[in-house]
Amino acid sequence: MKIAVIGASGNIGSKILDEALARGHQVTAIVRHPEKISVKNAALTVAKGDVLSDEVAGLVRGHDAVISSYNPGWTNANIAADTTKAYKAIIDGVKKAGVKRLLVVGGAGSLEVSPGVELIETMKVPDLIRGAILALRGVLYTLRDEKDLDWIFFSPAATIAPGERTGKFRLGKDQVVKDDKGDSKISTQDYALAMIDELEKAAHHRERFTIGY
Repeated sequence: MKIAVIGASGNIGSKILDEALARGHQVTAIVRHPEKISVKNAALTVAKGDVLSDEVAGLVRGHDAVISSYNPGWTNANIAADTTKAYKAIIDGVKKAGVKRLLVVGGAGSLEVSPGVELIETMKVPDLIRGAILALRGVLYTLRDEKDLDWIFFSPAATIAPGERTGKFRLGKDQVVKDDKGDSKISTQDYALAMIDELEKAAHHRERFTIGY
C-alpha cells in the first residue's frame, strides 16, 4: 500500500515507519524536521510538512491511507490547543484529499479502568499533560461524529515504551488491557506491529480499540 505517516520521526511514529517499510509498503514520512529521519529505503519518501501551517490535503493526496502519530511535543506550552487544531486540519485535509482511511495513534487516558471511570481520572499528572490527554480524548469524540472517513483511534496501553517486537499481545475495545499482574503496558514495537496489521487487514471501522500484554 501507499501510506502517509504524519509524525514519523516521533517515538511511536518512527516504529510505525520501520514496521511499514519492513512489510513492503510505500511510505511518505511527513515530518516538521526531515533531518530526524535517518532511514534509507527506496520505498520511503520524506516530506517536510507541518499540519498546523501547511495544507494537509496536498501532503496526503494520492495515498491509500494516512496514519497520524502527530504530537506537538510534551513540553509545548500550547500542546492541548495545538493537538485540537492539528487534528481538525488532519481530518479536514484527509477528506479533502479523497483518502478514505485514517488511522490515529490515540491516547490511553480515555480508556476505562472500571465502568464509567476513565484512566485520566486516576492519574496524577501536571496540568499541561492533563490538558493534552483531554485534547486527544476530544479528537476521539470528534471522530465518533465523523461519517465520511473510515477511521480508527488506536489507544496504547497505559504504559508504552521501547522494548521488544514479540508479536504476542491482546487487543481490547474501550477498557484498559492488563496482564496477569494487573499492569497495562506495551512496547512501541508491538504497538507498531498491531497498527500495520490494522492497516493491512482493516478489522476495525469507525471505532476505538486498544492493546496490551
